[in-house]
Amino acid sequence: MGVVLSSTPFGRRALSFAMVAGQVTADECPPETTINKWQAFRTICEAKAAIGVTDRSLVVLNALLSFHPETDLCAGDDLIVFPSNAQLALRAHGMAPATLRRHLAVLVECGLLVRRDSPNGKRYARKGQGGSIEQAFGFDLIPLVARTAEFARLANDIRAERRALQLCRERITLYRRDIAKMLSFGRDDNVAADWNRLQVEYQAIIARLPRTATLLELEPCEEGLAALTAKLRNILETHVKSKKPSANESHFERHIHYSNPNPDEVESHPSAHVEAITEPTTPKNKIVTDFSLDLVLKACPDITDYARNGISRWGDLIETANLVRSALGVTLDAWNHANQAMGAVDTAILTAAMLQRAGKISNPGGYLRSLTEKARSGNFTVGPALMALLRRQNGINETMAA
Repeated sequence: MGVVLSSTPFGRRALSFAMVAGQVTADECPPETTINKWQAFRTICEAKAAIGVTDRSLVVLNALLSFHPETDLCAGDDLIVFPSNAQLALRAHGMAPATLRRHLAVLVECGLLVRRDSPNGKRYARKGQGGSIEQAFGFDLIPLVARTAEFARLANDIRAERRALQLCRERITLYRRDIAKMLSFGRDDNVAADWNRLQVEYQAIIARLPRTATLLELEPCEEGLAALTAKLRNILETHVKSKKPSANESHFERHIHYSNPNPDEVESHPSAHVEAITEPTTPKNKIVTDFSLDLVLKACPDITDYARNGISRWGDLIETANLVRSALGVTLDAWNHANQAMGAVDTAILTAAMLQRAGKISNPGGYLRSLTEKARSGNFTVGPALMALLRRQNGINETMAA
C-alpha cells in the first residue's frame, strides 16, 4: 500500500468547501510547475485584499515558508511543512497559541494551505531507511504553486486599480487648483459672471469627496470638476478676447485710454481723461489733479526705486504704481475701484503716497478702499496728502542740509 495523504481535518473540525477546493487545485497542478516561494509570498501580500487574507495571517504564512528548506518550490516535490505550534509561534513573532490557530484556519479557508493531518492530529514526519522523509503530516504548500498565476493576475489587477486611483486623485487636485485660481482671478478682474453661483457649484462638488474614497466614488467628482473647469476657462477666454490688449510692451500702458489726441498735452495736463478701461464707464466724481510729475516725485521719491526704466511721464508713474500696488498687497479689485473713482493718475499718486508712508499704514488695501469710498462721495482728494508729504520731504532735506 502506498503513502496516503489525508485531505480531511483531524478531530472536531468539519470539512469545508475551501478544503475540498484546495485539494482539487493541488491535484490539478502540473508536477513540473516551479515557483520562488518568496516571490510568490510578495505577490500574495500585494493581492491580500482580493484573496481575503489578513496581515497577521501573512505573518504565519511567512513563518511556515521558512520551515521549508528550499527557495524554489516544485509541485512534484514534497511540500509539507510540519512545525509544532511552539516553534511556529516563535517564528511568528511570539504569536499567542489561540491567535496562531485562528490564522492557520484563515490560511486554509483562503486556499493558501492544505491540511495533511496525521491520525492523531500531530505534525511530524516519518523517515525511511536512508534517513529521507518518507511521509509527513502538517501543512501542504502546494496551493501556492498551483495558484501562482491566479495570484499574479490578482496582484496586477490591484496594481492597475491603485495606479488608476492615484491618477484620478492627481487630476482632481489639478482641477481643484485651477478652479480656485480661476475663481479668484475672475473676481479680482471683475469678469462678468455669477461668481457666487460658481463658487457654490464648486463647493457642492468637493463636498462629495470622502476622506478615503474608491475609484468609483472619485470618478463622478472628477467629471463634475472637469465640467466646471471647462466652464470657467470658457468664461475667462471670452473675457480675454473681448479685452484683447495692444502689442505695447508696457502692461499698464495697454490699459490707458487717452481721450485727448495730443499726447504732449496729456503729459502736461494729467487732468485729461486718463482712466483704466477695466470698466468702460467714466466715473461720475472724476478727481482732477493739478500737480506736475516733478512735484509728485519730489513728494514721493521712494516710488522711483520700483520703476523699470525711470519715471519721465505719467504713463511711467501709472505703470510703476501698479507694480507697487502688488508689493503693498493691494488687490486688483481694490485698484480697479480706485481707478473708477479717482482716475488712473490720481490713483497712481495716492499709491506713491501710500508707499512713502508704508511704515505707518498697516492695511494698504483697506486704506485704499476707504479713501476710494470717500473720493466717490467727493470727500477726498490727493492734494492735501501730497502737500503734507512734500512739506515733510522739504523738512527732511533742510535738516540734512543743516
